[in-house]
Amino acid sequence: MADNNPQLQSVDRFQKAYIEQEKYHERKVRTIRVMILVLFLALWELCTRLDMVDDFIFSSPSRVFFCFRKMVLDGSIFSHIGITLFETIVSFLIVTIIGISAAVLLWSSRSASEILEPYLVMLNSLPKSALAPMLIVWMGSHVHTIIAAAVSVAVFGSILTLQSGFSSMDPDQIRLIYTLGGTKKDVLTKVLLPGSVPLILSNMKVNVGLCLVGVIIGEFLAARRGLGYLIIYGSQVFQLDCVVLSIVLLCLFSSLFYRMIAGRE
Repeated sequence: MADNNPQLQSVDRFQKAYIEQEKYHERKVRTIRVMILVLFLALWELCTRLDMVDDFIFSSPSRVFFCFRKMVLDGSIFSHIGITLFETIVSFLIVTIIGISAAVLLWSSRSASEILEPYLVMLNSLPKSALAPMLIVWMGSHVHTIIAAAVSVAVFGSILTLQSGFSSMDPDQIRLIYTLGGTKKDVLTKVLLPGSVPLILSNMKVNVGLCLVGVIIGEFLAARRGLGYLIIYGSQVFQLDCVVLSIVLLCLFSSLFYRMIAGRE
């Protein structure tokens, strides 16, 4: 009998209409995104075909495709992609672990937080491109040097962001835990970390892009493989199709990493 209630039927009808409206909006957004990309690629290709743009300097979608096809056939592209992805993932995991651990330690000790905060701000403001050559001198031209360069780009900002978020936690929740006989460990495990999941995921979305940037900076200076090396090599020998291909792949991978993390929210 409750299903025949006109008021419930009206609510159900409005709910279905809202869901359909949201689905339509999502389809429209995806369609417009694809149309913008296709239009950009078509205009780019058309301009090169009509000699409005020099395809030797700016390349073209067709030239990038044939360059990618050639590198797939000889297998070289997989080596470059694999090493860049490996360095990015490893550096991202290190930044995430260090960032959360250091932020928790700073949250647990007010004195340590006040002492170390100026140094963290200073290190975060340091141009990491200037630090990379020093890392090469200290550690040599190896994969772990590139990973260290990538970690240095993201880790200090990650610690500062998480520490600031942890410090702004609702004090009433902390008092409630202590009132119920809890300890600081209980505050950490039952309030702080569970309540900071959106902040941690948001910070991870930023960090994955920064780690990719740091890896490319390291590969510019200390690599014989990787998409960063391919960009430098292509620009030096005027194989600009390789440069554009590497940039396109980096955009795709950064978008993929972002969507993978955003999908967990």
